[in-house]
Amino acid sequence: MTTSPYPIEAPQLNTLTNIKHGFFTRVGGVSTGIYAGLNAGLGSDDNRNAVVENRQRMATWLGVPSDQLASPYQVHSADAVITDVAWSNERPKVDGLVTNTPGLALGIVTADCGPVLFANENAGVIGACHAGWKGALHGVLENTIEKMEALGAKRSSTIAILGPTISKLNYEVGPGFPEPFLARSSDCKAFFSPSNKSEHHMFDLTGYIVDRLNSAGVHAGAVERCTYAEEENFFSYRRTTHRNEPDYGRQLSAIALKNGGT
Repeated sequence: MTTSPYPIEAPQLNTLTNIKHGFFTRVGGVSTGIYAGLNAGLGSDDNRNAVVENRQRMATWLGVPSDQLASPYQVHSADAVITDVAWSNERPKVDGLVTNTPGLALGIVTADCGPVLFANENAGVIGACHAGWKGALHGVLENTIEKMEALGAKRSSTIAILGPTISKLNYEVGPGFPEPFLARSSDCKAFFSPSNKSEHHMFDLTGYIVDRLNSAGVHAGAVERCTYAEEENFFSYRRTTHRNEPDYGRQLSAIALKNGGT
């Protein structure tokens, strides 16, 4: 592993002059073993000093002090909050963050779920959310957008980019899983296809998230990279589960408003 982060950047966000963002991979960190590389998971059992160092490196890349990288205590909820500070102690149990504070970075961690970064350059508002199947189904995407609206960001000029997520090819779900999606809309059947196991399906989480974002009225896009398939680049909860490993690392996706940018 190299000694400095090399995150994936979305072209749609790179066109914004006052925004710095990155979908960080596991490349460029100091963690070892099953956490090898740039593990950002404060909730993992990795060496705490290693995680702190990894997060410091990512904050530096984003151009903010390490104490200005705000990340929540993620609980697979649909809840989002507006913040103008990073939390030094107890973090809010939410899955979406929004700010209009320059110099503050918003970060969420994932290991197969969907990391979504939002930006509205006109209003000077950014957001980040953790969209697993449960959060996406119950509205974390829309709730994050609504918090951005509360700070003056219009949907029609908001960009939302989904980062690396487990792909449909590797996301098998069991009996009954599609039912709450189909209860919401019969159109959701497009995101499920039969698997090789009876009554099981392959779920297109990426397609589902992007569809929800487009339906919400923002300009949506996706980084088409699979966290399960690319072991050298990404941590994966499902891969860890299949191997019966005791824990797993998490990659960070983060966005910041540059100081002085409007």
